[in-house]
Amino acid sequence: MAYQDTGVNEAGAVSSGGSKSDRDDAEVLTLMRTRLTMAIAALSDSREDELDDLRFRAASPDNQWQWPADVLATRGAVQGQTINARPCLTINKLPQHVLQVTNDQRQNRPSGKVIPADDKADVEVADIFNGIVRHIEYISDADVAYDTACDNQVTFGEGYFRILTEYCDDASFDQDLRIGRIRDSFSVYMDPTIQDPCGSDAEWCFINQEITKEEYEREYPDAATLSSLQYGVGDGQLNAWINQDTVRIAEYFYVEHVAKKLNQYHGGISALAGSPEAKQAELMGLKPIKQRDVDIRIIHWCKTNGFEMLDKRIWPGKWIPVIRVVGNEFEIDGRMYVSGIVRNAKDAQRMYNYWVSQEAEMLALAPKAPFIGYGGQFEGYEQQWKTANTTNWPYLEVNPDVTDGQGGVLPLPMRAPPPLPQTGLIQAKMGASDDIKSSTGQYDSSLGATSNERSGRAILAREKQADTGTYHYIDNLARAIRYGTRQLVDLIPKIYDTQRIARIIGIDGETEQAMIDPSQNVPVRKIQNEQGIVIKKIYNPSVGKYDVAVTTGPSYMTKRQEALDSMAQLLQGNPGLWAVAGDLFVKHMDWPGAQEMAARLAKTIDPKLLADEDESPEMQAAKMQIQGMTQEMQQMHGMLQNVGKSMEAQQLQIKQFDAQVKAYDAETKRLQAIGANMTPEQIQDIVMGTVHGMISSGDLISEMPGRDVDMPGMQEQPNEAMEQPPQGMPPPQMMPQGAPQ
Repeated sequence: MAYQDTGVNEAGAVSSGGSKSDRDDAEVLTLMRTRLTMAIAALSDSREDELDDLRFRAASPDNQWQWPADVLATRGAVQGQTINARPCLTINKLPQHVLQVTNDQRQNRPSGKVIPADDKADVEVADIFNGIVRHIEYISDADVAYDTACDNQVTFGEGYFRILTEYCDDASFDQDLRIGRIRDSFSVYMDPTIQDPCGSDAEWCFINQEITKEEYEREYPDAATLSSLQYGVGDGQLNAWINQDTVRIAEYFYVEHVAKKLNQYHGGISALAGSPEAKQAELMGLKPIKQRDVDIRIIHWCKTNGFEMLDKRIWPGKWIPVIRVVGNEFEIDGRMYVSGIVRNAKDAQRMYNYWVSQEAEMLALAPKAPFIGYGGQFEGYEQQWKTANTTNWPYLEVNPDVTDGQGGVLPLPMRAPPPLPQTGLIQAKMGASDDIKSSTGQYDSSLGATSNERSGRAILAREKQADTGTYHYIDNLARAIRYGTRQLVDLIPKIYDTQRIARIIGIDGETEQAMIDPSQNVPVRKIQNEQGIVIKKIYNPSVGKYDVAVTTGPSYMTKRQEALDSMAQLLQGNPGLWAVAGDLFVKHMDWPGAQEMAARLAKTIDPKLLADEDESPEMQAAKMQIQGMTQEMQQMHGMLQNVGKSMEAQQLQIKQFDAQVKAYDAETKRLQAIGANMTPEQIQDIVMGTVHGMISSGDLISEMPGRDVDMPGMQEQPNEAMEQPPQGMPPPQMMPQGAPQ
């Protein structure tokens, strides 16, 4: 039996609460119900048109949503009886025009880029922010959220995505950020008084949801199984198609404004009055020199069934984490209207369906072309000719004896020309097709059809013209992604509030890890080894201010393929570049082993060309120091070699000198031995012979100290005179007989 409950008892129990918290919740719930009623009333007119746009885009030959109900009543069947039954064809061309915009967005995805915004911020920390944002988008499947929001935006005018927090796992208190998809844009009711197209100035927002009674009782066992939340246009009930009871709940975000005083102290220090920073400044003896009023926004989140609070907490960010993606936006008579690309193409699509149906009807009702012949030609063959239009006869025969008045055989029977569609009908159908293109701003070239353009530049110019007509959709999505990334930058220091290892993803898809320490006073702390080389970096994303810029373009893989094609053309024209940039060319290839081959090619390139211009000053200084030490070692090695050679030469000289000394010593001892038995004249002859021999060989002059100094009377004597022995001295070869040899 289906569950039935009027909710009277539960409502009475909820309203009888007496605590201050209950009374505060009751005030919040009262205001919440008022705001939801106001939002439904403000958005109902626009959402009726939006819902019709969505149905029109999703139309098919099975549902005939593109045909008005009154037209179908006059062309179809009533109570099973055919009354003027006429074809109602649906040739839906609009999905292709919608996909032309959304698929272009998928090929050129907008992405946020974090940039430093003050002097305390650091470029390296901005890169860490970018890596964390890419990691959040990856684990959240953010592309699905963005694509859904873009599809709804282009179709009927508005889409949404949101930001969530989740615990990393069941055994941890660390949280991660997520980007969530909102499939049903009609379930979101945002403050209709907003001015910012993304909803950054919204004061409140609802996300309605309908869950089964079983799920509701499991998640909220102490809550009453009733709901007082209203339904709006397009915000349908699940119990209309699920055969069980459901309970309607809503997530409700609202902003609480708290007025506070901001004090400024000497040294540019600012702190809120009463905050720990202000108390610390007062303890240091500082007094405020300026003071002004500030409005602090506190974001509250709660989940409710309309009667009671099911869950509530304070959202850590400073904006409501629901991002709006708008298409065309108009304010008429105080009411907000939005639309997409379908709205203005609906009549042209209806006319195209009508003319196609009319063409089919005319051709279907036209009589079949008969055979025309003379009387008597068909006699005897009537059955074959009567069934010639329905039966595939292999041949047809006629009587040949039918002649004209002069005896000539009459021509064979001929089929009459078939009925042709009217030229005006064909032109009307073509005109309706062109009207669809003009109303969507997309023409033949952008839809892939050939045209008069032949050169690549002319084709690109025509495609750019079509992109210009629908560029505001992509631009609005880029604006929404920038706002969402700005919220992530605000939330990351508050969610990553403990020391932890954060996973970051580079622009090329490579994953790394970064150490986060919110307690340090600098944005980046570098840990160096004994040689002064940085071995670790620790980041604090809460130091400094950062902003977000948005870029739109092809994905990294697409850019990589384009770079590969361009480099291939350069290398074909200049093969010498292989010796300079061959490793970069192979690095961009995707086949197995490409990275290893690129690394091997890099070893063959001049190291000067591989120098990284973006290296840190510390790394450059370390490399210069290593180069200097290498040069010094080479010089020392050369000096050692020279010293070794010099020592070897000295040792050789010493050995030669020792040999000479030993020779003279032996000669002296020999002379002493024979001198005892010789007369003075004999000794004199031997000494003079020895001296003469030394003079003749040059040994005596080379051993004489100051031999380079001119000696008087030496240069004037000719060599012949020196060779003559002195007077009274015999020649060296004329030794006295009996002298020892």
